[in-house]
Amino acid sequence: MSHKVYITNKQNVVKVPSGLRILIRRSCHAVLEFEKFEESAEISVTFVDNEQIAELNAQYRNKPQPTDVLSFPLGENNVYDRNPETGAVLLGDIVISLERAVEQAKLYGHSLQREVAFLTVHSMFHLLGYDHEGGGLEAVRMREKEEAALIQLGLPRTVSYSADQV
Repeated sequence: MSHKVYITNKQNVVKVPSGLRILIRRSCHAVLEFEKFEESAEISVTFVDNEQIAELNAQYRNKPQPTDVLSFPLGENNVYDRNPETGAVLLGDIVISLERAVEQAKLYGHSLQREVAFLTVHSMFHLLGYDHEGGGLEAVRMREKEEAALIQLGLPRTVSYSADQV
């Protein structure tokens, strides 16, 4: 069983630090391991800037402002499309504004790596069907799972909620 994480950089505002791609792959793997996801999976991660993510946010969520991360799950109720060549489950797309991640890392006083790992883990749980939009118990469970995955990565949570995640 192998997981493939495809990472594309579509922005030039922030230089992608060395090691960030490896950290993102480790973050995706940690969540799949934590969730005991037994099948091969493919995930796509794209780096954009604030302007690009604001356009996507307007288009898909009717919120015309930049956000830190957007998740586009390809599955519904644990039913996923598969890559016909490999048989791998297509989990979906994660879009991260590196520009916003840099701003938030400064705001919360931790590294860009820590911020990007959190955003990746957060998005991975969305791709696996978790949701926090309704608040309540589901949001709490998602936070607990995020925390457990980050501890597994050696990156325990500091305070890192952006205003639109609360």
